[in-house]
Amino acid sequence: MSVVNKPTILIVDDEPLNIKVLGQALSGSYRVKTAINGTRALAISNEEAPPDLILLDIQMPDIDGYEVLVTLKQSDHTKSIPVIFITGRDNPEDEARGLELGAMDYITKPFNIPVVMARVRNQLALKQKADLLEKLVSIDGLTEIPNRRNFDEILDKEWRRCLRAGLPLSMIMIDIDCFKLYNDNYGHAKGDDVLKKVANALSNTLNRASDFVARYGGEEFVVLLPETPIDSAGIVAEALKNSIVDMQITHKYNTATDFVTISLGLACCVPTNTIEPLTLHNKADNMLYEAKGNGRNQVVAVPKDDKWFE
Repeated sequence: MSVVNKPTILIVDDEPLNIKVLGQALSGSYRVKTAINGTRALAISNEEAPPDLILLDIQMPDIDGYEVLVTLKQSDHTKSIPVIFITGRDNPEDEARGLELGAMDYITKPFNIPVVMARVRNQLALKQKADLLEKLVSIDGLTEIPNRRNFDEILDKEWRRCLRAGLPLSMIMIDIDCFKLYNDNYGHAKGDDVLKKVANALSNTLNRASDFVARYGGEEFVVLLPETPIDSAGIVAEALKNSIVDMQITHKYNTATDFVTISLGLACCVPTNTIEPLTLHNKADNMLYEAKGNGRNQVVAVPKDDKWFE
């Protein structure tokens, strides 16, 4: 297993000897990060790539392990990281408190390395299964891109982030033109193939890690472009439209051309406390309706002088 693919374990203990012993035992199978206090542990956990498992001491000088665990559970970014307490406290009350706060396991010092290794493997296996299940419920089974459930979660997250930062959020609603006629004339199997190809083309056209595309339902897709003003979003929308045209998938029943095309509706706003994410969605949907009514295979964006969101 390459270093990149190894699970990452964060060891948190204010005793350097404990960190050394555990680090040496685990480093052969895992990437190991260390912290000597709770503040540093939280900083590492909130990095873009959080650890897969935390071995956490309870007694530490600045923030104790219980408080670290509570803080981890309060954040969407860190709440799913499994935590194993490793501590010198061996009374049942301490163990019960740790488990009630959300710890997955509890190991008392002096620790037995084979026992620690076995429990680490067990918790990582459980996390892998949980991550897979979470992915499955968030992915569209046909196109293998995010589904509407995932979109709703990302929209809420990006809306709040752009609200805090005072940054624009753009949304593009997309519909495959005359898709019912395609299904009726070419068959549902080929229709499913078109959905897969469109999803793949849309995904491959987006360049930034923060750009997001999902299957909204049926032949509809949706794209979120955080921190993107409407002019830049318009360029992306045109690229998305062209990516479908470039595939040259025959569709003689399309009223726009003889190939599969998409219509796109674009809206953008700087989120405020006075409007809801649904308002942005509805505006993009209205623009999509205009694009279809105007002949399809085009992008219609909210005019820059339309201050609908103020």
